[in-house]
Amino acid sequence: MRILGLICSVLILVPQGGQAEELERRIVVNGEGVVSVAPDMATVFVGVSRQARRADDALKSASDGAAAVLDRLAAEGVEARDIQTRNVGLSPQYARSNDGTPPRITGYVASNDLVVRVRSFERLGVVLDAIVSDGANAMNGLSFSVSERSDLEQEARKEAVEVAIEKAEVLAEASGVQLGRVISISEAGAVSVPFAADRGMMMEARAAVPIAGGEIDIRASVTMVFEIAD
Repeated sequence: MRILGLICSVLILVPQGGQAEELERRIVVNGEGVVSVAPDMATVFVGVSRQARRADDALKSASDGAAAVLDRLAAEGVEARDIQTRNVGLSPQYARSNDGTPPRITGYVASNDLVVRVRSFERLGVVLDAIVSDGANAMNGLSFSVSERSDLEQEARKEAVEVAIEKAEVLAEASGVQLGRVISISEAGAVSVPFAADRGMMMEARAAVPIAGGEIDIRASVTMVFEIAD
């Protein structure tokens, strides 16, 4: 894990016509804290797509494939609470001619898409390989996250405050004024920036799918207002 401190922006309020004296003697700074950490779980968007001449045959085939994937996920230890149906689709396929006649339906494509949360990151490659072997033939996205965010968010907040205070001290010293008390502090919010794999990738079965998780950034931003002491 590594922690980075970034400064977003700094503003010293100076006298403006009609402003109260109290508002003129302030230093406003923004600070950002970043905690980078390796992910420990992933969310996978997988799908089963089947084609047939009849709509009911296509839908049944896709449903059977999705059922096989669900059974395999359960066998791999993925809990029911971590699996959700995202979409069930059915659409016709058309053949078009160059003689001006209307397109005619030649078949149907049915799909069943699932969102799967894999809490054991070490088993992600094995799980992907297993569900492909049992019927999934499309991957619509992959993202990484961390299961315990609270402590990491607190670290990012502390880093953001430290960065803001340090900058305010530098500005006060450079301006020849004395930094006073904190008048207010507000947070823009802690967010995470996960790595996300490309969407629309077709999946090919193999012994085990290699996964590189990298790191995700958890960021917090604060705005602090300091009084300029006499």
